[in-house]
Amino acid sequence: MTDYLNVCGYPLSIFFIVVNEFCERFSYYGMRAVLVLYFRYFLRFDDDLATSIYHTFVALCYLTPILGAIVADSWLGKFKTIIYLSIVYAIGQVVMAVSAIHDITDTDRDGTPDNLTLHIVLSMVGLLLIALGTGGIKPCVAAFGGDQFQDHQAKQRSTFFSVFYLCINGGSLLSTIITPILRGQECGIHSQQKCYPLAFGVPAALMVVALVVFIIGSGMYHKTEPQGNIMLDVCKCIGFAIKNRFRHRSSSYPKRTHWMDWAEEKHEKLLIAQIKMVLKVLFLYIPLPMFWTLFDQKGSRWTLQATTMDGNFTVNPILILTLVPIMDSVVYPLIKKCGLNFTPLRRMTVGMFLAAMAFVAAALVQIQIDKTLPTFPSSSQSQLKLLNMGSIPLTVTLPNNDPFVIEAATASANYLTFEEESIQVSFQSPAISRNISLAKNKRQTLLIPSNLSAPMWEVTDDVMAKPEQGANAIRFVNGMAGAVNVSTFGSIDYSSASNYSLISNGKATFTITNGANTCKYSREFGFGSSYTLLIPSHFVWGPTCSESISGVEDIQPNSFHMGWQIPQYFLITCGEVVFSVTGLEFSYSQAPSNMKAVLQAGWLFTVAIGNFIVLIVAEIAQIEEQWAEFVLFASLLVAVCVIFSIMAYFYTYMDPAEIEAQFRDKDGTEESDKEELQMQKKDFVDHHNDDDEAKQSKM
Repeated sequence: MTDYLNVCGYPLSIFFIVVNEFCERFSYYGMRAVLVLYFRYFLRFDDDLATSIYHTFVALCYLTPILGAIVADSWLGKFKTIIYLSIVYAIGQVVMAVSAIHDITDTDRDGTPDNLTLHIVLSMVGLLLIALGTGGIKPCVAAFGGDQFQDHQAKQRSTFFSVFYLCINGGSLLSTIITPILRGQECGIHSQQKCYPLAFGVPAALMVVALVVFIIGSGMYHKTEPQGNIMLDVCKCIGFAIKNRFRHRSSSYPKRTHWMDWAEEKHEKLLIAQIKMVLKVLFLYIPLPMFWTLFDQKGSRWTLQATTMDGNFTVNPILILTLVPIMDSVVYPLIKKCGLNFTPLRRMTVGMFLAAMAFVAAALVQIQIDKTLPTFPSSSQSQLKLLNMGSIPLTVTLPNNDPFVIEAATASANYLTFEEESIQVSFQSPAISRNISLAKNKRQTLLIPSNLSAPMWEVTDDVMAKPEQGANAIRFVNGMAGAVNVSTFGSIDYSSASNYSLISNGKATFTITNGANTCKYSREFGFGSSYTLLIPSHFVWGPTCSESISGVEDIQPNSFHMGWQIPQYFLITCGEVVFSVTGLEFSYSQAPSNMKAVLQAGWLFTVAIGNFIVLIVAEIAQIEEQWAEFVLFASLLVAVCVIFSIMAYFYTYMDPAEIEAQFRDKDGTEESDKEELQMQKKDFVDHHNDDDEAKQSKM
């Protein structure tokens, strides 16, 4: 590497690598931030299937780094591996963006794809390419950045890795804020829908930028040739030890101290000793996937939980950026001053416990959310609400209910539940009764006209589910003598109801007209509600016309604020900082110098297994109540936490450098002994040859 490529003591090439990493992390986390919502609301998967596909994708993203490391170290080298897999990555992101364009198959232009199969196939292909790309380059980029520094630039290399980590969190922070906002926009060619193409398109564009930036710096990089992959050597050594032990399983063969010692016939003792140290750490990894089982659900179950709450915010990346320096500079030194021996394994145990407590907090939040959710009729029940469109109060009598009063231009307070297929509705003053047929497993509203003698009373079907994505299901009912036209809803006849329309949260304004007169009506809406807006029989056109329009709440808006998720995010983030950062530090300190990549692969493998556990537990448990599933996961992690603490108690910390030095010294002694033995043999052979020559002379 030449001096002219250095700027302020740093290789110029690393600036391209840092920008590349920022754009790539923005691309990955931005796409992932809205992925479960895309599954749920665009592809119409249910909550369980959306969660399963999400965690399968995340698991693949953490399995493919092993493949990427082998390809880079044994075949292509880091530079070419990053280039080729980044192209695959970018193609995958573009395919995902295309799969989210509803107009591709929306032939009837109603805003809903007519051929979901095509969109599902495209999205699955895109996710497979993304998993291969992001996982494949994961072990290469940071190491390739480290390769740009010379031996005398150790300080600059350390600063580079700090900036590199900051870029990861910075890209994550910005993307998880921006892409949900982009998804919230409405776009489309023929109909306006949630803009998933934009939410996926911007990350795709950032991935293309990442690739272009990385290629621009290609002439400045220090590129090392593939040196062979240590993971392959480790696998070969372990495989030979197992095979050799199986061959010599008879009791006639003497036992060896460790089962890896059966590889001594073929492999060096130093390599075997290094593998023993790695296996000792990998044994501690066995309980770790359970932590990731809980941690990665913040992108699936917790996201879906937030859709049933009031508000909108992003907190986790912000907490990560603030808690890491706080833990390092405040918490850990304070614990040390208190005289507590807070070892890395104890920190990891605390991190697992904090994650379990986060899920307890999530369960408590879910219980409060469930209290705000409506109770819908079962398959053998019907629910009915009565809406008085007239200008006078009405006293109503229903079967199995006491008489009650419905004020003018209002509705009965709640839905009434009936087992019967038809009921008699009776009124006092005037005394009128009507038989009303009810539909099983449905909510309905009886529209009571101002003229009770009218021959037809309409019974409307109401919404049977809480509106998705925080939208509000709104409809108008016309109690006036003539037809009216309402913007967005169209023409509404006398004593009739419009269809429902989904209205976003915030202020909405509707224009009501009968051709000759116009009235503007505005109302603020929250998240996830359903309202019937009544234009009463005594409605009067004029400047105050909107005051006579009344709103009937069919489903209350989300009232439990998203701010209540902050404690669970705080706990899970504290757990991540204490567990993940400490775990990597512990692994590196206990790994031989040439085996750190093996432990990195093992660490990423625990993340993949953790995501698969989500699928297994959710599928086997089949728990109806979400809060109970959260408690189940918390209980499992607490149990694993206890097991891990016991394993940690019996763990003996090692100094890999000292152990390696001992074996190198032994190898050096053995080499000296071999050389001395060879010299003795040579002297013996020379002396023997001299005797032979003397004998031949005598003869």
